[in-house]
Amino acid sequence: MLPYVIDKSQCAHHEIFPGVHIWTTHGEHVMISLVEMAPGAVVQRHSHPHEQLGILLEGEAEFTIGDQRSRVVPGQMWRIPGGVEHMVVAGPQGAKALDVFYPIRQEYT
Repeated sequence: MLPYVIDKSQCAHHEIFPGVHIWTTHGEHVMISLVEMAPGAVVQRHSHPHEQLGILLEGEAEFTIGDQRSRVVPGQMWRIPGGVEHMVVAGPQGAKALDVFYPIRQEYT
């Protein structure tokens, strides 16, 4: 049986782009990801079939989702439908965010 309370150290960890680290855990149908980006780190333009929702916790970042570019600050959220190209550039202080994916991204488990 999996524990109900999970420490970050128990999560799967991946550096998905230089300076972009994620820690993930998942339930039966949904995945949560803590994202920590170094100052100026870039999540390169990409897409995936998974629906993605998130909230910025710390720092700031510039998001490009489809053809829309937005500066995002703590407390602001995003929604990215599956198949829509997107990228993120962390601000000068870096950024910390929480992402939720449906369905689970098997490559991050």
